[in-house]
Amino acid sequence: MNRLLLPLLALALALVGCASRDGGGRYSMQRDRGPDRVVDLAHVPDAVPRSEPLSRWGNKSPYEVLGKRYYVLPSAEGYRARGNASWYGKKFHGHTTSNGEIYDMYQMTAAHKSLPLPSFVKVTNLENGRQVIVRVNDRGPFHADRLIDLSYAAAYRLGMLQNGTARVEVEAIMPGSSEAVLAQSRQPRPAPPAAGQAASGGRSLQVAAFSTESKAQAVAARLLGLLQEPVQVRPVQRDARTLYRVQLGPLSGNRPLGWILEQLDAAGFPGAHLVDLPGSGG
Repeated sequence: MNRLLLPLLALALALVGCASRDGGGRYSMQRDRGPDRVVDLAHVPDAVPRSEPLSRWGNKSPYEVLGKRYYVLPSAEGYRARGNASWYGKKFHGHTTSNGEIYDMYQMTAAHKSLPLPSFVKVTNLENGRQVIVRVNDRGPFHADRLIDLSYAAAYRLGMLQNGTARVEVEAIMPGSSEAVLAQSRQPRPAPPAAGQAASGGRSLQVAAFSTESKAQAVAARLLGLLQEPVQVRPVQRDARTLYRVQLGPLSGNRPLGWILEQLDAAGFPGAHLVDLPGSGG
């Protein structure tokens, strides 16, 4: 799955993201792989097709990769094709995609050579009948025998991680279509609090502790932007001094715990662990 990563510069706009898999340049990982921890992604929801403007980056047509010229379709409407799917994971996790976004292997996304960015497609694994809806925000895979490159989460749900590839059908899903409405209706709704559980109670992750409140607040602000989960700074007395604990929670349950731990590890907080917030009764 070799890819050629080109910088997102206005004077040299072409491709970025998943165009190269040679393990060089900005990537320190020689071979791609999944997450280090076992993560249950069976319930990661499909992408929901919605109207979006074309991305500023990644839609140049034609473009050239490894000596071959590719043309971007003017619209995804009516697109349907069959071919081989592959997947990409941790090697590209946190790096820039072709349309300038950040690749998250736990999101339902994909790379395609010719669909406009972004597009939404339904992918059916023809070997087992499983289906997912993904948002196309990247370019690739640049192999003659590959049709689409799926995120780790999408490949997980399609049951194709072990083999690495699968025969699939790819069909465009247009915003406002019956398929898009159905995908929206399947989105999980937040579960109500358990009986007797205070709004401030529940499970939380202890992320770090600092001797100064300003540093704790800075880390809390960073985590809030990174994970979109509640973050609290809690002072605690220890040996005549005050420590400021940064805690993530109460957790919403919208993301797998393994995914959150992976993000914290990548952000430099590998020691996060579950604790009970006051009022949880634990």
